[in-house]
Amino acid sequence: MTHQYKVNDKKHQGKRLDIFLSENLVELSRSKIKYLIKNGKVLVNGEIEDPDYKISLNDKIKIEIEKSKETYLEGEKIPLDIVFEDEDLIVINKPAGLVMHPGAGNKSGTLVNAIINHCGKELSFIGDNKRPGIVHRIDKNTSGLVVIAKNDFTLNHLSNQFSEHSIERLYTAICWGQMQPHKGKIQSFIKRSEMNRKKMSSSSSKGKKAITNYETKEILIHESIAVASVLECKLETGRTHQIRVHLTEHGCPLIGDDVYGRSPRKKVSSLSKISKECIEQLPGQALHAKTLGFVHPREEKNVIFQSLMPDYLRNLINSFKTSH
Repeated sequence: MTHQYKVNDKKHQGKRLDIFLSENLVELSRSKIKYLIKNGKVLVNGEIEDPDYKISLNDKIKIEIEKSKETYLEGEKIPLDIVFEDEDLIVINKPAGLVMHPGAGNKSGTLVNAIINHCGKELSFIGDNKRPGIVHRIDKNTSGLVVIAKNDFTLNHLSNQFSEHSIERLYTAICWGQMQPHKGKIQSFIKRSEMNRKKMSSSSSKGKKAITNYETKEILIHESIAVASVLECKLETGRTHQIRVHLTEHGCPLIGDDVYGRSPRKKVSSLSKISKECIEQLPGQALHAKTLGFVHPREEKNVIFQSLMPDYLRNLINSFKTSH
């Protein structure tokens, strides 16, 4: 499919090429437009330009959009817990242990493979061909709600909401110790760790701004000692491993998080047999994305979805005495 434009309005003069195209091709995401530009599918006056090229009056722009079968991902029959679905999007309650999309070490068996099987091959061409339909991600071992776009219009609309931090996201987190104060806001910059490239870390000046609001909902008590807490975390931003990094760096790592906060031996050894078994049976960090809210791209109204806490997290909480 070919699109052609001639810049004939002075208000567009000096505008970035990728921004101009995103305003005229609203069905395509910014990432898809940049992909097309960088791969020579966009010509300005017959020449290949960069995404930040500043357009001029009378520029002739030609865009070639083709569906490449080379990047097609196979669908796989993997069970899905579908919370909501319409022609534009699908909301999934992802179990812990399921990877979001294919990547290094995970070539198949992912949520994307499952959704392609459910929605059909056309999903393979939505947005980034390696992560079709993906608007946001939650970690492999985190459970809870994610939304997948079923067309480029929806992907672009939802991506903008995430960029503007207008998405409502609430998480239930079970951490060691007690956060002080019991309610507050954590702000930092998060970047890739220089010591371990698989981990993230906070910085006072480098990286992407990260804001986590938290509130203690329950204190978990064993033999009159407060050993852990149940938190509700509200994200203003959605950086990689954000909650895990913020809580760990405040001395309260998530229970079951073997990357950022290994279980304190003394605390674990003193727990009841039931609590120990619940911790051993955790499929990953004790973190659940329980609420997801956004403006529906086509209906232009607020929608909000809820997910019940998995049984293994509820069993862990119930294995302790609690105090509000």
